[in-house]
Amino acid sequence: MSTDRLAAEIERLPLVDHHVHGALRHEADRAALEQMLTESDRPIPPWMTQFDSQIGFAIRRWCAPALGLAPHADPETYLARRRELGTEEVTRRLLEASGIGHYLLETGYKGEDILDLQGMAAASSRRVDEVVRLETVLEDLVRSGVTATALPDRFRETLAARTATAVGLKSIIAYRHGFDFDPGRPHDREVSAAADTWLRACEDTGTIRVDDPVLLRFALWCGVDRGLPIQLHAGYGDPDVELHRCDPLLLTRFIKNVEPHGTDLLLLHCYPFQRNAGYLAQVFPHVYFDVGLGINYTGVRSDAIIAESLELAPFAKILFSSDAWGPPELHHLGALLWRRGMTRAIAAWTDSGEWDVDDALKVVRMIGRDNARRVYRLETAE
Repeated sequence: MSTDRLAAEIERLPLVDHHVHGALRHEADRAALEQMLTESDRPIPPWMTQFDSQIGFAIRRWCAPALGLAPHADPETYLARRRELGTEEVTRRLLEASGIGHYLLETGYKGEDILDLQGMAAASSRRVDEVVRLETVLEDLVRSGVTATALPDRFRETLAARTATAVGLKSIIAYRHGFDFDPGRPHDREVSAAADTWLRACEDTGTIRVDDPVLLRFALWCGVDRGLPIQLHAGYGDPDVELHRCDPLLLTRFIKNVEPHGTDLLLLHCYPFQRNAGYLAQVFPHVYFDVGLGINYTGVRSDAIIAESLELAPFAKILFSSDAWGPPELHHLGALLWRRGMTRAIAAWTDSGEWDVDDALKVVRMIGRDNARRVYRLETAE
């Protein structure tokens, strides 16, 4: 009976997805859809399909019923049903099935391909708030025109304006450099010198992509000064990351430097370093983490990752996220697999008498909803 009660309440909980992107704006054919079911940016070899993977099996098992198909529908049948329903209806059904009650939408990556804040709110009929990517603000500033000397002050002013209604910030320094960066705050003179070199390179190449470690550190420290919670991608991601340089333990000195400023740091995804992230969340009051991206891509094995996330950190330091981008299958699966993984892990502990059921439900509410509401000050905004 305790397991039934636990499962029922976990299933009903309206989650706060504290790190997520928009669902697709337009129809995607099979090739495009499969490319979005992997973190690889390389073409899929003709002798394989992404449907033969943990995430592919999970979509056929769990998303097919939401679209009116039998579980484990074959890929051809599943894709035909997607086309029959159309993008808007597929998105509506899968977002509704997710049971997510509030999206914190990171808007800095390929925004032209996915729904924006208003689009996600309309598609989901749920509240949507924004998380602003620091690097995108810096790159947009360059596109609008700025000199190297003026860049430090202009960026601070632009960031303040751009985040006036945002609930959080995001950095992809893990992608652009790695966590083995100088943890100190750069001086404006150093920033301007680095900006001069970067602006010349932008002009020569026609590409605006910030990867200079001084400028990345500058943007990150401006985020600290802004005072909003800062999300940091950690661990698993596309081939742009060098995974050994994305272990969150490499952030330890930066974390210590930030602590006196009172700004919260949220480590995203963390796979395969979730235990390292749990340690950091235990020992530093301003550090939190999730295992978001790893859940979808590990499918049936996500139970183990979710259980590992519960090992060391206080439960007030763990959050839920899907990190879904594009196919709404990822929004649905992120929530469904998290609910299932939490149920399976915690039910074993309540059934054995190790945990009290009421305590277990408190933990589920904390991780699935309440911690995000506290960290991002969502309660005061409602």
